Amino acid sequence: MGGTVDGLTARHAGVVVAAVAGASTEIQGSGSYGAGTLFEIGSVTKVFTALTLARLVVAGTAGLDEPLAALLPEGTRVPSRDGAEIKLRHLAGHTSGLPRLPKGMLLEALLRPSKPDPYAHCTAGFLLDGLSRTRLGATPGRRFRYSNLGAGLLGLALAHRSGTDYETLVTREICAPLGMADTGIADRQGRLVQGHDRRKRPVAPWHLADLAGAGGLRSTAADLVTFVRAQLAPEPGGLADAIRLSHEVEHRASPFSWVHLGWMGLRSHPKQGGGLLIWHNGRIGGFSSFVGFNPEKEVAVIILSDTHRSVDTPGLDLIRRLESLR
Repeated sequence: MGGTVDGLTARHAGVVVAAVAGASTEIQGSGSYGAGTLFEIGSVTKVFTALTLARLVVAGTAGLDEPLAALLPEGTRVPSRDGAEIKLRHLAGHTSGLPRLPKGMLLEALLRPSKPDPYAHCTAGFLLDGLSRTRLGATPGRRFRYSNLGAGLLGLALAHRSGTDYETLVTREICAPLGMADTGIADRQGRLVQGHDRRKRPVAPWHLADLAGAGGLRSTAADLVTFVRAQLAPEPGGLADAIRLSHEVEHRASPFSWVHLGWMGLRSHPKQGGGLLIWHNGRIGGFSSFVGFNPEKEVAVIILSDTHRSVDTPGLDLIRRLESLR
């Protein structure tokens, strides 16, 4: 694993890498970084949002096939297509037909790609007003179309149904039961490390306001090891039923790839070993992340970086090396 850390350090200001193989765990970081270093995890947040949905479904307070409109404030206009409504499972699996970004953000993103904190204005009012004017690009449930807007709306809707805010809901349903004390949105102790752009220049943290369910969480390698261990071996009486549900729901994107509730799934071509990978990545502001695991081999890899440069390839390479040793 040291080679992975060294290779990443050449292109990133700082990184932490965690490897899980059976009962063994190893965590290494560059410089002063380690298991407890706090990073923005970007879109890895979506897995937490989807698992929160699964938790509420198991508890009977939400339904996978419940319409999004039923969880939003009365009078909210939610688009439909071909007579099909957006359901909660569509939001968690990126099959809602919603665009990638909220209404009004695409042009701004194109004109000002380096704008600091571009989602900070995404309040519930802004998001729901834009939703009412949004046209779906596909019939809900028909095809995979990755959407930050969809994931953010899922987090917003679940929080509204639960009568609380997104961070409190995720803490209650996932982080507290698993003992993940360092995972959340607020950086109350000022521990978040400095983020950097691709040229290793410092950039300010991002705040996703009410779109937090799409990418607003911060976490550590130690907490994420706890999270993936729960995915590899759900313990009875804990989050087991919700985790199993999140893995069972599946929408095929291609012969070799699919999407679960939150997670992406991939099986390599038989000529490449046919290995299974359940994964998600994240890139936000000055950070990038990768979390992946193979339940068949009981291996997992987590990479957290304080630089806006992809860590997917090193993550994939390391997990394949771990698989070859099992």
